[in-house]
Amino acid sequence: MIRLEPVTPENVRAVCDLRVAPAQEDFVRPNAVSLAEAYVHEVAWCRAVYDGDELVGFVMLHDTRAGPGYMLWRLMVDARFQGRGYGRQVVEEVIRYVRTRPGATQLKVGAHRGDGAPGPFYESLGFVATGEVIGGEEDVYALRLG
Repeated sequence: MIRLEPVTPENVRAVCDLRVAPAQEDFVRPNAVSLAEAYVHEVAWCRAVYDGDELVGFVMLHDTRAGPGYMLWRLMVDARFQGRGYGRQVVEEVIRYVRTRPGATQLKVGAHRGDGAPGPFYESLGFVATGEVIGGEEDVYALRLG
């Protein structure tokens, strides 16, 4: 069972050292970029993903109903730990968290297009394509939380 922990001065370097598989690099920005965006936008909920004491990934949520609303902004599982169900567990934990947030009726996610893109993964979790597109390259999916 995974747990989501705050990114702290003690684990930030390790979070930044996590890497996706080379074939996924076009779909997921480096965690250092995500943390910089979180810092300047001030609406991000960032968490390091642990399995026991092992750091296995990172997740970032747009944590307000304003703007695009509650949106899974970044999800990454280090290449060494992929294929073990961590991504699914992280999304389930984020869904549980978002259900506690004010005015949350849905969780959105943007998924880049292309071979190996994560759209089918999100659909397997119940997300549905909305027809919205971000920056001409990311399809938006939404999960109703009702």
